[in-house]
Amino acid sequence: MANIKSAKKRILVNETKAARNKAIRSKVKTAIKKVDAAVAAGDKAAAQACLTSAITEIDKACSKGVYHPNNASRKVSRVTKAVNSMA
Repeated sequence: MANIKSAKKRILVNETKAARNKAIRSKVKTAIKKVDAAVAAGDKAAAQACLTSAITEIDKACSKGVYHPNNASRKVSRVTKAVNSMA
């Protein structure tokens, strides 16, 4: 356990940031799952609607530093490809 005041503060700050990052990652995963579910159901209109919200969530996560830009770009590419490949 940390004895130095600054080290104790770092522990608290790191816990706060980890919780925030976890919540943001969870939002992104949920948005991607909604897109995948719409694609699996074959509902193109719902898939398009979910795609825009998923891309927004991914971009927000990227801008906050939760995801590396290449990782965010890959996620956007994959969900977009899934929606565009629908009949």
